[in-house]
Amino acid sequence: MDLVILAAGMGSRFGGLKQIEPIDEYGNFIIDYSIYDAKKAGFDRVIFIIKKENFDIFKNTIGKRVESVIKTEYAFQTLDLIPEGIKLPSDRIKPLGTAQALLACKDIVGDKFIMINSDDFYGYDAFKVAAEYLRSLKPGSRSVYGNIGYKVKNTITENGSVKRGVLNFDKNNKLVSLVESKIEKVNGEIVAAPLDNEDDKKIISPETLVSMNMFAFTSDVMDYLERDYKPFMEANLNNLDKCEYLVPTVISELIERGDVTCDILSTSAVWYGITYKEDKKAVVASLKALVEKGEYPKGIWGK
Repeated sequence: MDLVILAAGMGSRFGGLKQIEPIDEYGNFIIDYSIYDAKKAGFDRVIFIIKKENFDIFKNTIGKRVESVIKTEYAFQTLDLIPEGIKLPSDRIKPLGTAQALLACKDIVGDKFIMINSDDFYGYDAFKVAAEYLRSLKPGSRSVYGNIGYKVKNTITENGSVKRGVLNFDKNNKLVSLVESKIEKVNGEIVAAPLDNEDDKKIISPETLVSMNMFAFTSDVMDYLERDYKPFMEANLNNLDKCEYLVPTVISELIERGDVTCDILSTSAVWYGITYKEDKKAVVASLKALVEKGEYPKGIWGK
């Protein structure tokens, strides 16, 4: 099983390459903890999706640490990975979104994999839940995916709002819709506002399940992403400077059309991440506490 890490983002709110921000006294990054947890859960290969210009810095930092403990591959998310007949504005710099990022590793990834962000700490339980789900799929399973759902109370920061996908699902824990939302604490309560209509704010329960962009897939998802890529771009011809082809949006549309199903896999894990520079102190302290409790070895990789 593969671990696909989306690491081509620009980290605009944090500033710079937050994926390679040291997070402990040993110089490890959040990515190190994710790979450690994934390997422990049974994933045996990591695929980094990065910008080509960042290859050397990734290879010489995280790459050299993990290559000896897990098979490591790299794929490059580039702006020329676009459907035939589409021409992007010459001044576009930002990558085209998470769905385009996944397509960058289409020819590398194996039959079963999970996708995660590079700058989020997901916690071991989330990887364990994802691995157990993928192992439970019957051989040859297709169009049956999973999303790891976190209690929203375990995914927020005290330093501002965060973007989370609020999960709506049926009695069989099948995803019905995923509403990308701005979520923040206001006067001790958790408020969610859909990104496409931020005036439609509502208070949600701390137990509400949200997506942290951790999906469990079989490789056929690439066929759907490839099929729907050009129609998406053609629908955004007037927005090619800003549009993003996003995994949650594609999966939601596939569910709506009845092409796929997506199981909601709840986890007790607690998220840590550096959405804002002010978050770093708390993340460092939290991970140090986990090391002191013995949940992670000092130095992660024995260094």
